[in-house]
Amino acid sequence: MSANNLPPCVVLGVESQIGLSLVRELGQAGVRVIAVSHQPTALGLASRHVWRRLVAGPPRSEALLAALRALGEELGPVALMTVSEANIAWLLRQRAALGSLVPVLPDPEALAVVLDKQRTLAAARAVGIDVPRSEEPRSLAEVEALAGDFPLPAVAKWKDANAVAPRLEAAGMEMVKAEYIDDVAALRAWGQRHDTLGEWPLLQQYCPGMGLGQFFFMHQGEALRRFQHLRVAEWPPEGGFSSVCDAVPLDQHVELQQRSIALLRAIGWQGVAMVEYRWDPATGRAMLMEINGRFWGSLPLALHAGAGFAELAYRSALGLPMRALPAPRGDLRCRMVATEVKRLARILLAPGRIQDRHFRVRPLAELWRFVADYFRPRVRYYLWSWDDPAPFWADLKNVLMRR
Repeated sequence: MSANNLPPCVVLGVESQIGLSLVRELGQAGVRVIAVSHQPTALGLASRHVWRRLVAGPPRSEALLAALRALGEELGPVALMTVSEANIAWLLRQRAALGSLVPVLPDPEALAVVLDKQRTLAAARAVGIDVPRSEEPRSLAEVEALAGDFPLPAVAKWKDANAVAPRLEAAGMEMVKAEYIDDVAALRAWGQRHDTLGEWPLLQQYCPGMGLGQFFFMHQGEALRRFQHLRVAEWPPEGGFSSVCDAVPLDQHVELQQRSIALLRAIGWQGVAMVEYRWDPATGRAMLMEINGRFWGSLPLALHAGAGFAELAYRSALGLPMRALPAPRGDLRCRMVATEVKRLARILLAPGRIQDRHFRVRPLAELWRFVADYFRPRVRYYLWSWDDPAPFWADLKNVLMRR
């Protein structure tokens, strides 16, 4: 099937760099993209690769569902792709009401394993992947028991942040993605603070090192595509999501790739996934953090490298032949400048706010890298693209309007 005859693809949720990357990759592959957002100023709507724009909402509403179903009635069986876990969960519930649309969604049971960190870690142990000690206390007494033998420092993170968010809001508590606990006193205070909620996050052993992400497209139990990156900088600085990341050649971490694939096979995963590790260059040891069962925040790097994950997902959903793709580049760096500025301000002006006491603060080195990256020819950007500049300007306008 020629590019001109490819069915269109609906992309729901183009407010971030992830949705924008889907639009760009599919458009570059000759797919007519219908970009859908509840925000008329969404940056993805500004891309030159958008064939049609649809502003419909509110998010996950009956009005949006009706608008999507109408697209299917007009265009026939076309693919529907989305980004956020909230949208994925909503589309899984509404699958029967989507009409002719073909949603690109994971298997519900496999997704349940991915969203449950304890089940993920158990599956990883079974295939020989190193995992940090993780405990899920259910009472203050269990927190007190952990104070006696749990290895500190530790990081507390919610097993399923989306599920607990409404209860935290009702209790007037802030959603903290990762909370660092350095000593027994801090552990007890953490336990007391969550006692009013009656629910505690997962407590996980602290793992030094850098974020190493391995990305796969799984199809009928086989990894059709691989890619990997190393996080050079994160927001917040002590760990979070990538603000700068480097592609890593596929001839590195080969054994770990095989174990990642074995893990995805074990849980029956199909489609795109990121297997995330904390890799310690000093010891060479990689500890599993989580599986991200959706398109990830650093997708722009995969786009620039030619990894082709969006096109593979689109073709698989519609039963189209899988196009042979050249090997992805392993020599690029990608950066999110707005997040980098925020990170640099924290390191230079407020290092005391960095929760991880083991984080090495190197202001001059960070400032030098920030400036030097503008002059490195192999650096690409999350938003800026010479052949598609409008989304960058749309995002800048949105920032200025908010301020």
